[in-house]
Amino acid sequence: MSEVLISAGPHRFTARFEDALAPKTCARFRALMPYSERIIHVRWSGEACWIPLGDLDLGLGFENNTSYPAPGQILLYPGGISETEILIGYGACQFASKAGQLSGNHFMTITGGLENLAPLGKMVLWQGAQDIRFELQG
Repeated sequence: MSEVLISAGPHRFTARFEDALAPKTCARFRALMPYSERIIHVRWSGEACWIPLGDLDLGLGFENNTSYPAPGQILLYPGGISETEILIGYGACQFASKAGQLSGNHFMTITGGLENLAPLGKMVLWQGAQDIRFELQG
């Protein structure tokens, strides 16, 4: 099984794919890797950061979806009532948009560096967007 290295701002994290629970979402994201973007702080969801993907259609439906990600759980919202996006919870979070509560596919979980997740979230909140990169390791 391959591990994912996530570089976000000055922090580094390791993560695993949730292949058994969200196989289609994992396969689709793997095909995009290495993946680089910028993360910004959420507006409606609480303690989380997100990567807005606009009208990007990844051809996905819902699998292993939740509205309440635990810190370190990474969700992909495949679009619908709001834009496609990736959400990374770092504290108390209820996934939402201006259209109301959302539910995203929990497809990846951070396994290393969790102690730096809240500091990253607060950095994004107070200092603005940060670069983020997802790379396969091993």
